[in-house]
Amino acid sequence: MTVDDTGSGADADGEDPLALRLEHLILGAERRYTPFQAARSAGVSVELATRFWRAMGFADIGQAKALTEADVLALRRLSGLVEAGLLSEAMAVQVARSTGQTTARLAEWQIDSFLEGLTEPPEPGMTRTEVTYPIVELLLPELEEFLVYVWRRQLAASAGRVVQAADDEEMVDRRLAVGFADLVGFTRLTRRMEEEELGELVEAFETTAADLVAAHGGRLIKTLGDEVLYAADDAGVAAEIALRLIETMANDETMPELRVGIAFGTVTTRMGDVFGTTVNLASRLTSIAPRDAVLVDTAFAEELIRSGEAPASEAEAAEAAAAAEKEGEEAPTYRFALQPMWQRPVRGLGVVEPWLLTRRAQEP
Repeated sequence: MTVDDTGSGADADGEDPLALRLEHLILGAERRYTPFQAARSAGVSVELATRFWRAMGFADIGQAKALTEADVLALRRLSGLVEAGLLSEAMAVQVARSTGQTTARLAEWQIDSFLEGLTEPPEPGMTRTEVTYPIVELLLPELEEFLVYVWRRQLAASAGRVVQAADDEEMVDRRLAVGFADLVGFTRLTRRMEEEELGELVEAFETTAADLVAAHGGRLIKTLGDEVLYAADDAGVAAEIALRLIETMANDETMPELRVGIAFGTVTTRMGDVFGTTVNLASRLTSIAPRDAVLVDTAFAEELIRSGEAPASEAEAAEAAAAAEKEGEEAPTYRFALQPMWQRPVRGLGVVEPWLLTRRAQEP
């Protein structure tokens, strides 16, 4: 299999010439190696090279000559980190997998949504094929620079959170507020709405949620169509995000109702995702939350009370206000209110006592 110097693409296997030209443009190198040759050139075993390749999300290609110098360099870098003792072999595979999964989703989005729109033929008679190559040629360096910039920014933010952890254990198993936001009646909507309308609704929901989570200091963990998972180090931040989501969606007539569940506790983080009982509890609270309402667990309620973001009860708030007035001091102010709900059994987690979280009306 070869690609000539002009990039026209002469392929014995019948591959599309434009696809080959685009691949050569994007990768910046010609196909030269079989997997065996690439592994040998990188100085790694075929077995390890295959593990890295699969972890990055690429299919087995047998002994086709489809790999480039860039593939060899990537293998050499990963194996070099292992040889230097900076990463274990298992961790190097995790690096390959996390990077592959993240960038695969980004690449699919860019092609499906972004590039597809840009390559609409600008003039009658022109084909998409004639437009695609020059557009990619222009965009590629800019998108690459932007990707590296965002990655460095995210890396700096994540590193900052880690070094502020109280101890080594907290770097992996951390205490976080975890929130799920779920669109009500989404399954019914899928039966009533056209696919394009449904896609637009999901995109609007995910975009709104992502913007609100970021703006108020949380971290978007993942989106699942009708559901968003986010986390925050601070309970007050997580509470503000939840109520903002409810308020924003309620003001949009095109959006279904929303329900949110939040729990606070130890969370295990892996490859950008979060796991553990706290996450499961937040999910269960979401499933039992009333429409356009936020339910939180006892640990989250206690954290808001401890930080002075919410009173333990309205009676306590009234007592504190009266005492402050008697002393000629300013009464404490609270952003949130908590109302205990009926205890109930939750599948897999035993009996829990949810609390209804609302925004506390300020005294005039």
